[in-house]
Amino acid sequence: MVATGGCFDLVHAGHVGLLESARRIGDCLIVCLNSDASVTRRKGPGRPLNPAADRARVLAALGSVDAVVVFEEDTPEAVLARLRPDVWVKGGDYSVQDLPEAEALRTWGGQAVVLPYLDGRSTTLLTRRAAKAATTALRPSGS
Repeated sequence: MVATGGCFDLVHAGHVGLLESARRIGDCLIVCLNSDASVTRRKGPGRPLNPAADRARVLAALGSVDAVVVFEEDTPEAVLARLRPDVWVKGGDYSVQDLPEAEALRTWGGQAVVLPYLDGRSTTLLTRRAAKAATTALRPSGS
């Protein structure tokens, strides 16, 4: 069993690539999804853009995802202790040493793996681009 996790607020090509790569590692991929309150604590006011139920539905619709579990805490350590996956996967913006989940996985013989992601793909960049486009669209013509 392979697990990965995150906010997945706006699912983009970087997420899809990570999920497909994670799924190829094992027989089953479970996505541990931050709850709305958890996303707000991590990302700040105004986030998430999409509620957990919608984010979970989009993720579950992807062929690479076998199940989605929403968790309330800031990190998925408690849900991982219940699931006990063989592999915990995170995207390339992390290092294994910096993952609080890595030590938990070692206690049952699991391992943490960091996979590369598509550079320049992030929800933060998408939201900035959307905000800029909205501001541009709202400007009166000729200004």
